[in-house]
Amino acid sequence: MLEPIDTGIAPPKGPVTPTLRAGNLVWSAHIPKDPVTGAIVEGDIQTQTRQALRNLEQAMRAAGGSLANVAQMSIYLTDRADSAGMNAVYTEFFTPPYPCRATVVVKELLSPGVRIELVATAVI
Repeated sequence: MLEPIDTGIAPPKGPVTPTLRAGNLVWSAHIPKDPVTGAIVEGDIQTQTRQALRNLEQAMRAAGGSLANVAQMSIYLTDRADSAGMNAVYTEFFTPPYPCRATVVVKELLSPGVRIELVATAVI
């Protein structure tokens, strides 16, 4: 049985459930948006990564866990050159052992101005 998690983050505009639980697994997807207004947080990759990870952190707390419960992540970047800045911020939020991770460079993301989107799987 799938259970949506109310994270307190402004809902997406499309038919998406951003954070979902099934048993002790939680899936959560985030872009750099203001959690209250839903507006995209503009800025460089560090600014956008920090906001996306803050949103993930809020979602993990709402699910009863923390970032320490994240086992796997997929990160989508629109520019290969952004990987160093993303990694620098990533290590502000995660410590070893880091989640298993794939980072993919894509042509663009659905929301204009978004440079990063992340999807996490956690065990809580």
